[in-house]
Amino acid sequence: MKDDPLANLLGEDPRVAVVGMGSTGVSALRFLRRHGVECLAVDARPHPPGLDEVRGLGGVSVFTGGFPEQLLTWATHVLVSPGVPLERREIRTALEHGAALISDIDLFSAVVSAPVVAVTGSNGKSTVTALVAEMARQAGIAVRAGGNLGPAALDLVDPDCRLYVLELSSFQLERTRRLRSLAGAVLNITPDHLDRHRDLSAYAAVKGRLLRMSRWRVVNADDPRVMQLAGGGGERTLTFSLRSPTATWHLLSRDGKIWLARRGRALIAAEEVALAGEHNLANALAALALAETADIPLEAACAALRTFRGLPHRMQPVARIDGVTWINDSKGTNVGATEAAIRGLAGPLILLAGGDGKGADFSPLRACGHKIKAAILFGRDRQRLASVLEPVTETVLVEDLAEAVSAARHLARPGDTVLLSPACASLDQFPDYRARGDLFESLVKRWQSAA
Repeated sequence: MKDDPLANLLGEDPRVAVVGMGSTGVSALRFLRRHGVECLAVDARPHPPGLDEVRGLGGVSVFTGGFPEQLLTWATHVLVSPGVPLERREIRTALEHGAALISDIDLFSAVVSAPVVAVTGSNGKSTVTALVAEMARQAGIAVRAGGNLGPAALDLVDPDCRLYVLELSSFQLERTRRLRSLAGAVLNITPDHLDRHRDLSAYAAVKGRLLRMSRWRVVNADDPRVMQLAGGGGERTLTFSLRSPTATWHLLSRDGKIWLARRGRALIAAEEVALAGEHNLANALAALALAETADIPLEAACAALRTFRGLPHRMQPVARIDGVTWINDSKGTNVGATEAAIRGLAGPLILLAGGDGKGADFSPLRACGHKIKAAILFGRDRQRLASVLEPVTETVLVEDLAEAVSAARHLARPGDTVLLSPACASLDQFPDYRARGDLFESLVKRWQSAA
């Protein structure tokens, strides 16, 4: 490892225990083996999804079905996948025995030389990450984008890359120490992952770590929690806002139109932005601010805004059947995302929601009740959702998404919109939000074919 850029991070003769064989863990194991690092893989699940690939890497000892403490104390470093809580007793034991905590983002930061733009927040971070990458492509810049969005950060490493755009979750940020990004954006803070973070303040503080790791800071002037994290701004802080004309990037009313503007200079009309919904105007402003830090020309950035139509499972129209519009927002995995989805649509809505609420307070959804014709609720926390929504709208409780779609078919009338925006994680019934969204689309399209 003498000439390896990892030497400064890992030291001599490192032994790395990778905990968790999801996409992050598997990418880390591939990377470590390419660099000749001795490592082992541990997963509490008997048959984790990446098991076959890890066994095929060669030179990796694999242990499943538990966390044997003696294996973790063997390590000089422990890399814990984002899905695994750091508070697990076995991981704490390894750290108490002197192992250093590292992350895939630390490894990534050790070996890349191109600038990194990073995005976090409760909602919108995938869209902003993909949008900034599209702006760079429009400018002819060799760009790679991923992280929490996928692909995993270590699978992005490319000597020809000139700009990296990373989406970072709170779980990734809490275990990252070495990232030094050109720019970091915190888009918003709403309650999420409170089953893993002590409270909302602790969750926000983890998100705020990105600002301290970044040369430029991009922050939402409409979110008091975000502005508190930013400490009032500074000369390398760019703000964006849907409401304040004093923000660096803001909305401007002129000639009967709403424009996206920088310090009073109108740049592109809101009606030209391909992404739908007011919340996506905020995402567009954030992306423009990040593009500014990366020297992406405005012409290219605005061209991307005119063509980028979003990512799968995010406010994605699926079908219009007998006058009823069906929309897939399976990525609405927390209350704030579902609030934004409902507010961005005209009523009346039939809301399909439910799953694993991650300890969240659902009560903010009550304020959206005037738009919701009926809420069809499924999954683990359907009863908790019902207790919030029953006072403001009709509620229907079902077991699963298939039953929810069937119930929506019977309730919907021409002019209605059926919105899958669960306000919950999917892991009680699905591998991930993508599988949930895919099932929704297949059920709707099967009905459309039969109609």
